[in-house]
Amino acid sequence: MFGKQIRLNRIRDKKTKNYLLVPMDHGITLGPIKGIRNIEDTVESIAANGGTGVIVHKGIVGRIVVSLGEMGLLIHISASTQVSPLPNSKVLVSDLPEVVSLGADAVSVQINLGADTEAEMLSDIGYISGEARKFGMPLLVMAYPRGDKIKDSFDEKYVSHAVRVAEELGADVIKTSYTGDVKSFRDVVSSVSKPVLIAGGERIDSDMKLLNMVYESVEAGGKGVSIGRNVFQHEKVGAMVKAIDSILNDNFSPEDAMQFLG
Repeated sequence: MFGKQIRLNRIRDKKTKNYLLVPMDHGITLGPIKGIRNIEDTVESIAANGGTGVIVHKGIVGRIVVSLGEMGLLIHISASTQVSPLPNSKVLVSDLPEVVSLGADAVSVQINLGADTEAEMLSDIGYISGEARKFGMPLLVMAYPRGDKIKDSFDEKYVSHAVRVAEELGADVIKTSYTGDVKSFRDVVSSVSKPVLIAGGERIDSDMKLLNMVYESVEAGGKGVSIGRNVFQHEKVGAMVKAIDSILNDNFSPEDAMQFLG
């Protein structure tokens, strides 16, 4: 129990307990895209401006050890590629002993509710949560409604179901999609007792839109962000991290946070 609490404190703000995580596991899914091609420099910028942790696959850990600074390290162990006939079907690519040996502060897995191999992903998360408990390792579950039966992946009903699945299977922290407004996302957050973080998704065409989304999620009771491309592909990575940090931990409005972006 104490090990898990110690590690959780390494991946969140010490005062507010909010999370500012930047997932950079996209290399398997999308290839060496902008922002993670020279991942060392990007991680260094995130660390210098308020990031509390980065999420990477096991093979990247050696590249970012020096750049991490005081940030936490989360290792993602779910994978699929965009060229697969079943891109929403994630498989496990590591285990808890390996994650521990790499010095991780948390392990991350993904489930896509409604995908063709949902049953296998449910089984995988159930197994990993049990292993994580044995090792005192916090478990982040990325939970999304994605599949043929899902008409709208941002629908509050489906997103609430996804986060509840994550909690039921043992998640300590849950990442999911923002549902678009404070009221609906408040309903999502209130459906579980664990901290809920918002994903950033594909690139957003406006800094203000992104910062508004972060602000609204906090208003709804969210506990932070796990935003990838909208941070690591930004022209001013460090400035965007600082802007998000100011909203999460210093009670800045989106308008006030824009000052960091010039």
